Amino acid sequence: MKVAVVGATGLVGTKMLQVLAERNFPVTEIIPVASERSVGKEVIFKEKSYKVVSMEDAIAAKPAVAIFSAGGSTSLEWAPKFAAAGIRVIDNSSAWRVNANVLTAEDFIIANPNCSTIQMVVALQPLHLKYKIKRVVVSTYQSVTGTGKKAVDQLFNERKGIEGEMAYKYAIDLNVIPQIDVFLDNGYTKEEMKMVKETNKIMQDDSIRVTATTVRIPVVGGHSESVNVEFENEFDLVELTNVLKNAPGIIVQNDDANQLYPMPLWAHEKDEVFVGRLRRDESQDKTLNMWIVSDNLRKGAATNAVQIAEYLLSKGLL
Repeated sequence: MKVAVVGATGLVGTKMLQVLAERNFPVTEIIPVASERSVGKEVIFKEKSYKVVSMEDAIAAKPAVAIFSAGGSTSLEWAPKFAAAGIRVIDNSSAWRVNANVLTAEDFIIANPNCSTIQMVVALQPLHLKYKIKRVVVSTYQSVTGTGKKAVDQLFNERKGIEGEMAYKYAIDLNVIPQIDVFLDNGYTKEEMKMVKETNKIMQDDSIRVTATTVRIPVVGGHSESVNVEFENEFDLVELTNVLKNAPGIIVQNDDANQLYPMPLWAHEKDEVFVGRLRRDESQDKTLNMWIVSDNLRKGAATNAVQIAEYLLSKGLL
């Protein structure tokens, strides 16, 4: 099976190549794709070197699937061209969003959710099925890797006292920036509204009310989230903890006595969503406080995209 990775030289694209190899996805030929300025550069896949090709050359090569991580504008321009050539597209940008379980053979552009939304809904879904969620209040603490290599370079340049290109308007080292993406007319950022709309769409329940504040912090290992969840039904905390422990893709780290709780330190290079600091909200009935951490480059992007490809393969759509 020919697989194209669009944006192969970026942080997420590099991670996608790594995850495809780790999970033994049945790749017979890898086609790394990037912008014109990167054509001819080399990337490594399974200890072999491959030259980066252009969009046109990638379409001409007729891969079965193209995994995109090159930004929304690139996806809007090029994903339809890949799809028109009969190539399934799994897109990591905000251009499209859809649930895997509603895919059909006619769907050629499939969206990977936003990284901050993915980890939250993985933890929320089993609780929603059990207790029915009414409202979610989330504050995120997001890694600079979510912005890309330029932001990682800015952080470490600042740490070393080196002047360099700025990904952000302000310094990020020893700082917190309460803005991710552009501001919208309602005062929320685009990232915050993504979390609202995507949570409703993925959980297939528009009755869930969601409000979000998204923040960039000087961390590289993963995104963290403080999540306050109000349920319709009463819950027992021990039972709720066991619901999470038994849910796929979740690791519960909730041991106050030993100061064990999720951190980017534990989540880095892992595919699971880590959940802890589970406690009742004492200011309101039927409400839970929780802390959720996941590697945004893996589960938040690369691994989830490959898992979508695995799902398509299992359904005979590749």
